[in-house]
Amino acid sequence: MKVLVIGPGGREHALVRSLLRDPNVTEVHAAPGNAGIAEIVPTHPIDANDPAAVAALAVKLDSDLVVVGPEAPLAAGVADAVRAAGIPVFGPDKAAARLEASKAFAKAVMAEAQVPTAMARVAGNAAEAADALDVFGAPYVVKDDGLAAGKGVVVTADRGEALAHAQSCFDAGGSVVIEEFLDGPEVSLFVLADGRTVVPLAPAQDFKRIFDADEGPNTGGMGAYSPLDWAPAGLVQEVIDRVAQPTIDEMARRGTPFVGVLYCGLALTSRGTRVIEFNARFGDPETQAVLARLKTPLGGVLLAAARGQLDTVEELRWAPEPAVAVVLASENYPGTPRTGDRIRGLKKANRLDGVHVLHAGTAMDDDGYVVSAGGRVLAVVALGDDLEDARERAYAGIEEIALDGGQYRTDIAAKAARGEITVPGVRAEAKGN
Repeated sequence: MKVLVIGPGGREHALVRSLLRDPNVTEVHAAPGNAGIAEIVPTHPIDANDPAAVAALAVKLDSDLVVVGPEAPLAAGVADAVRAAGIPVFGPDKAAARLEASKAFAKAVMAEAQVPTAMARVAGNAAEAADALDVFGAPYVVKDDGLAAGKGVVVTADRGEALAHAQSCFDAGGSVVIEEFLDGPEVSLFVLADGRTVVPLAPAQDFKRIFDADEGPNTGGMGAYSPLDWAPAGLVQEVIDRVAQPTIDEMARRGTPFVGVLYCGLALTSRGTRVIEFNARFGDPETQAVLARLKTPLGGVLLAAARGQLDTVEELRWAPEPAVAVVLASENYPGTPRTGDRIRGLKKANRLDGVHVLHAGTAMDDDGYVVSAGGRVLAVVALGDDLEDARERAYAGIEEIALDGGQYRTDIAAKAARGEITVPGVRAEAKGN
């Protein structure tokens, strides 16, 4: 089986790496890829957001499966064009990708499917925003309705800051979704879907804020770990029964079946599990940690989903070792990141036991050196005997890598390793997932 992976980031590097481990996958290509991906598979410098260009490349390569990584190509209709060319594609079409491309649409689907989520209002101007903020009170949660690469959400106790974020969205021609604040720890659960059947992956937790202790602005994600030993027993089945399956059923009922990954961002609140958001693709950096533990060959599972045959897939198998992913970001990320700096120590980090480096914002310069080319530059992923061991290995890998101005969080998975995460209303012994 020949697979084409679309996208430039760390999530795509993780997908390529997993696909190469599948004995039934004979060839993997990536477009456009990055410096790390280019070391292991052929890459093609096309615009990933151009449906015609992606479909033409897939046909030219005689691909058996196309896997679309990021959200922007999905929202642009890349999956539609590839399907129209007669090639199986893992990723929702443009209509189904609205689950991520419009938070207001996602809220409407959740309401129809009776999926538990935060109460919310859609606001199109400053007066409506102010009214909604006063209804829900602080902390204020204001979300850009459209795609914002994980950075369109402001959570603040400052009403002025909340209004300012809403106004910036209005000034850009958009609208906002204003929600009640959800307490409790957050969980990321990826659910594979073929339009009818759903298959969950292992849960993970990611870290959105740029600085330790969840300080500073939101980013696309600064690290992640999996599995979640502190999660309530039965959480995954609850999410399948109450969130994922009803949503997939509702999308099918609407005539826009969802094929791909439904990312369920969840809060385990004092009033039960609530959906924070849906994404229509693998999350980054959770994918890097989750796929490091997957033992089942990935290519066959994704092809089954693309063909509507997930009901034939055996239960997924997982390595028992926990995985921790720590992101190294450029100076000034998540603002305007500094780029073009040489990255040293990659081979040393990759040689460490249980450690591998996944590139995100990297490129090759004219001299053949790997340089930074984006905000999140790479992730160091490690498997360990337990969570603390995986943390130590991941940070040992980070220590080997030198990037001028590079920044990373030092507390990825630290609270979980210390047993300090509690779920409201769940007794300590009623855990395990």
